[in-house]
Amino acid sequence: MAVRAARASSFALQRLGRWRICATMKWRHLHRTYATNLEDIGQDPYGSPGRDPYAPGRRFGQGDGYPRQRFPGRSRDEEGFAGSFEGRGRAPLTGGGMPDRMGNLGQNLRQLNWEEESLVKLQKNFYDEHPEVASMTSEQVAAAFKALNANVEGRKPHPRPVMSFEHLSLAEDLLQPVRSSFDGPTPIQSMGWPTALSGRDMVGIAQTGSGKTLAYLLPALVHIAAQPSLSPGDGPVGLVLAPTRELANQIHAEVMRFTEGSRIRSTAVFGGVPRYGQAADLRRGVEILIATPGRLLDFLEAGTTNLKRITYLTLDEADRMLDMGFEPQIRKVVSQIRPDRQTLMWSATWPKEIQRLARDFCREDPIKLTIGTEELSLNPNITQQIEVVGEYDKRDRFMSWIKSVAAEEETKVLVFTETKRGADSLCRELQYQNLSANAIHGDKEQRQRDKTLHDFKTGRCNVLIATDVAQRGLDIKDVAFVVNYDVPKTLEDYIHRIGRTARGGAKGTAVTFFPADAYTPDMIRMARAIGKAMRDVGQAPPKELLDLGGRR
Repeated sequence: MAVRAARASSFALQRLGRWRICATMKWRHLHRTYATNLEDIGQDPYGSPGRDPYAPGRRFGQGDGYPRQRFPGRSRDEEGFAGSFEGRGRAPLTGGGMPDRMGNLGQNLRQLNWEEESLVKLQKNFYDEHPEVASMTSEQVAAAFKALNANVEGRKPHPRPVMSFEHLSLAEDLLQPVRSSFDGPTPIQSMGWPTALSGRDMVGIAQTGSGKTLAYLLPALVHIAAQPSLSPGDGPVGLVLAPTRELANQIHAEVMRFTEGSRIRSTAVFGGVPRYGQAADLRRGVEILIATPGRLLDFLEAGTTNLKRITYLTLDEADRMLDMGFEPQIRKVVSQIRPDRQTLMWSATWPKEIQRLARDFCREDPIKLTIGTEELSLNPNITQQIEVVGEYDKRDRFMSWIKSVAAEEETKVLVFTETKRGADSLCRELQYQNLSANAIHGDKEQRQRDKTLHDFKTGRCNVLIATDVAQRGLDIKDVAFVVNYDVPKTLEDYIHRIGRTARGGAKGTAVTFFPADAYTPDMIRMARAIGKAMRDVGQAPPKELLDLGGRR
């Protein structure tokens, strides 16, 4: 039988003439790829998302050959942006019968006995209260809390707010970049800086665009600079966990802005790009590390780095990481960090899952700072415009509107669509109309996404069309307009989308094209929710939207 098959293939190759060499090479490649692992016969090694397309030399039978698993509660774009999901060997089956591709991450990590570890001496309290702050009476403190719309809970003493940059005893080279971005401390910074600098564990809850990144970044740099220098083989001192690689990149850019010219080194590790440069940075040693959970666990299992020197741990967008199913990975990471660390958690909401994490990760009763409410709320600095329009008229109405606002190159417009195909289609039409537009979504390569975001931030492109991958974490301060070309499915997504404008105390406008002919329960529910959210911030929803929602 084998002889007949060989003769048949030889005859077929002879008929190909000058293409015979190429066909022979392809046949050998397929034979090597599929015959080495019988259970993978008939599968495409390059089409399967189980293989890391950025890792050369990987074939089935080397730990990646399992089918793609859709993660509950995560869109396809978010899954593509969520970091590294590469496991070791076969992943365990989930309840639906499909393998959980992240289930094996961190399973080979050794449980550390901290009593047997030789730990570096830790210093956490660096706060020197300004005389003007120390002299505030209880009535003045209460009035400041009311002005900041702040609430403080947890073990006393509670921090007094710092109302100006002069109240911070920090080096001028640290404060100068902050002064260039803000006229004064934002509410979360006024409360967060004295708490974090005091070495207290804390939970910070504030709306998007409120300056949370700098609220934990400045104390982190002060903390790291005061610790003993790294020795060869030491891991980082500060760790920031983020849900997406875009947010990790953005945080890293802020770190680099503040550490330029200092001895503090930093890097960001996340999936979707080659590991080699990230691994080289970790081996050389960095003082502060920004990471997504999946890729960090990969490096920990490989022994590329360790977390024994971590004394300042930050979880940014903690609620989003839980939404994306990262809780098991976060717990595995935290198990490798010394228990007397300082822990800071930042979130836009305060669900029970976040409360449980705070109890588990914070060794002492943490200070809980809430700016506004614990529920997700709209930024009152955003002017909301609702355009109720039929589906057939929406494209023309949108094109007419965007031509009127995007004619000036310095006006930045961020447009959200529901699908990747819709983003690409809208981008092509805008380019055809001679508008400077680019699209970003999960099917774009990381290099292309980085370039697109850089062009948008620097003004080379002033219209960015995106799927929901850009609705959280991206901090582009001068976005004038956010457009919901397609209505989001939940009010939370709506609030996070329009929160990309009016950041850092600025003003902004959000325009939503609401379908006039979509009388589905979901759309009726969204019409009511958006109308109520607008009234909560003192804005009047249009009559057409109220009619769609049944006038509630």
